[in-house]
This record gives sequence, C-alpha cells and structure tokens, in this order.
Amino acid sequence: MEPQKIIFTPNPGEALANVARSIAPDALFILCDTHTRALALPVIAEALPPSTQYIDIEAGDTHKTLEALAHVWDELSRHGASRKSLLVNLGGGMVTDLGGFAAACFKRGIRFVNIPTTLLGAVDAAVGGKTGINFNGLKNEIGAFRPADAVVVSTRFFHTLPHEELLSGYAEMLKHALIENPDTYHALLDYDLSNPDWDRLLLLLEESVQVKQRIVAQDPCETGIRKALNLGHTVGHAFESLSHRRGKPIAHGYAVAWGLVCELLLSHHYLHFPSDIITGLADYIYRHYGAFAITCKDYETLYELMTHDKKNEGGHINFTLLQAIGHPVIDQHADKEQIFVAFDLYRDLFKL
Repeated sequence: MEPQKIIFTPNPGEALANVARSIAPDALFILCDTHTRALALPVIAEALPPSTQYIDIEAGDTHKTLEALAHVWDELSRHGASRKSLLVNLGGGMVTDLGGFAAACFKRGIRFVNIPTTLLGAVDAAVGGKTGINFNGLKNEIGAFRPADAVVVSTRFFHTLPHEELLSGYAEMLKHALIENPDTYHALLDYDLSNPDWDRLLLLLEESVQVKQRIVAQDPCETGIRKALNLGHTVGHAFESLSHRRGKPIAHGYAVAWGLVCELLLSHHYLHFPSDIITGLADYIYRHYGAFAITCKDYETLYELMTHDKKNEGGHINFTLLQAIGHPVIDQHADKEQIFVAFDLYRDLFKL
C-alpha cells in the first residue's frame, strides 16, 4: 500500500485548491459540523469555488450516528453528486470518520479529502483509512477501511481550540511516541502545550503522523503490526463508553491517556515494562488530564464493555502491550483478575 498523501502546510486553503485541481471533480462538497462551519470554514473559504455545496451536521461524538450518516447521503443525492464528485471533510475526528464512511459507501465510493481541524483529528482519525460511526452505544461499531485521497494538516485551525482539545490530541501523540522511541517520548513530555509554539508543534505532529503512516503502510487492514496503534485503546474505549452510559461523555484523547496508564500497568505485569516510566507517565497524565473516576463497582461493567472490542479474537480480550518504549507486542491477553488489579493500581496512582 502506498503511503497516504499528507500535506503539512501553513496555508490549508491553497493546499486544498491544489488537491482539487489534481482530482478535477465534477462537483465539490464540504462537510462541516456546526462548530467548524463557523470557526474553520473561513480559513479556507477564499480557495473554494462559488459552485461549492455545503453539508452541515451537528457537532460532537454523540452525533456520529446512522441518522447523521443518512443525512449526508441525502444531501449528496439531493445536490446531484456523482462518482466523480469530491467530498471534503472539514472537522475533527467525528467529521472525518463519518464523512469518510459516507464517501466510501456513496455510489460505491467517491473521492474525499480530510482536513482535520483538531489536533486529535490530525494525529489520529484523519490519517490511516479507518472510517465509521457509533452504533448501539459502541464506538466505531460500523465502518470501513478507506484512505482519504489526501489529508491537509495545518496548525492554523488549532489556534481557536480550547486547551482541553489540544490535550485530547496530544494523548495520541504520546501513544505514538511510546510505540516509537524514548527520544520522541521525552520530547513530548518536555514540550509546553500550555503556551504552544505552533511551528514546533507542526514538526512534532508531522513526526507523530509519520509513525502511524509507516505502520499503516505495512498493515492497512489491521491484521498484524497496525494493532500496535491500539495501545491504550482497549481500556480507553471502555472508559469512554462508560462515560456515555453515565451521561457525562469524556473526550476520546482523555480516555486514551488514562487507558495508556492501565495498559502499561498490564505491560509491567506480563512483559516487565519499567515501573518508573509508568509512574512518570501517570504523574504527567494526572497533572494535565486529571482522573477518570471509577470504583470497584465499575469493574464488571468496564470488563463487559471490553469484551465488545473489535480487536478481540477467540473470546479473548486483545491488548497491545509494551515490553519497553519502542517495543510494542501485539495480540496479548490478560485475565480478568489481572485487569481488575490494573484498575486498582490506576486508582492508587490517580488518588481515587
């Protein structure tokens, strides 16, 4: 599989115009949510032709639904989209996931471009070809592998993001660094995200995305090494799903941050991952992300949620664990008792 075309640029409008010229679609559609329509669209508006059609969906992961997906298809049909049309997904991970899936299915596939407007979207959702929607209360339960024809990445969209949104994306960068090497990991711990140097962040982001890009090129459909990118996500998705059941949704990146700590605790038990690195990461996560509150009464629910994870095989909950920074080990199983021990240790580290 050829590496996905990813453009890192200070001028996203110009980059999109160049991509559109090379594709030469018969119609251009821009998919926004209610936030990106107001905050992000003006950044690229001057580069868009007058004939551009706009599709709006509600913001937030709770709207990554079959109903929102059908709305996109309805709008594409109503405005005469063909297999030669181009859909541009302008937004965070929710928009690029849903929009990519809409494009992958509409008329059996039309071209699409992702322009992530959040750090999380840039480092994770917009790159790698995973598309989908939530279904029956489960994250990304329905979807397809379909890489965007291009991804345009610019930190210009991040200037208006709340600090919590930057932190959410930064957790995925920490995950990539843990998979990659100690130098990358420590560079991220040393970067001051509270006072961002945007040019420096773009360089760190490019390095982080390249980690994912190399892995995806080797394993586009997640049958082997791509599973390394799921580090922190088995527990993280369970935390996220539990937060939705409570009616108090947490950001995906925050869930991954807390999930990383839990899965490194499992890594210590099964693969002897160094405990001092876990303690250091837990301290960093606690200072910047706070804690996701759980009690022993939540353990069974969290375990049940993990049994629905798409990575599971043969009735076993499947984890990616680390032997050391830069040394992921895929297809690892943990017994229920040890998962509960990890939850106990997580609560100790996060003062719960």
